[in-house]
Amino acid sequence: MAGVDELLSWHVHQKLLRVKDALEKNGFRVILAENRQEALEKVLALIPPDARVGVGGSLTIREVGIIEALTQRGNEVVHHWVSGISAQERYALMREELNTDVFLCSSNAITKDGKLVNVDDCGNRVAAMIFGPRKVIVVAGENKIVRNVEEAVQRIRGVAAPLNARRLGVEVPCAKTGACVDCKAPKRVCRVTTIIERDLHQPDPPHITVVLVAERLGF
Repeated sequence: MAGVDELLSWHVHQKLLRVKDALEKNGFRVILAENRQEALEKVLALIPPDARVGVGGSLTIREVGIIEALTQRGNEVVHHWVSGISAQERYALMREELNTDVFLCSSNAITKDGKLVNVDDCGNRVAAMIFGPRKVIVVAGENKIVRNVEEAVQRIRGVAAPLNARRLGVEVPCAKTGACVDCKAPKRVCRVTTIIERDLHQPDPPHITVVLVAERLGF
């Protein structure tokens, strides 16, 4: 008889296979990884050693350890999660991420019918996903998978946004209550919502590669 861990692993794998099929029908390239170490290896294999790589504000990317691995390999990495810099310097780095060869990020939610749903503060991440670097690599844990767009938005506003706001110390209601109240706070973190329904195919298909990981990553 199979053990509990084996059964749970099988169930997650079956879920990822179904989402992979849905994403591929929408034109995305999809790669499965059993864990974060395998995800790291597969992402590195997708990026040329001489590529200039931009990284969005993603906890998932940092949990996988991609930035350190790329830097050690000799890739130039541009990212704005840098301590001790001014707001103007951080903004300049966000702009520079749009001009890289490859952009790395996660997605707040991925629907079972193959859509990428994201909510941003200033929109730098989704701008790069939609129109910027020639290649985009999205790394997402199995916890990001939801039934549909409605459930995706609920998940983002009810889980991802409060946790990220609290992590960053942003003064918004959800960082205190853990629940969205559709606030009008000046520092509101939910300002831009995008739904990528199909791969954009610009300039060359596939523009977006999704690496689905069979473990929980990020918020």
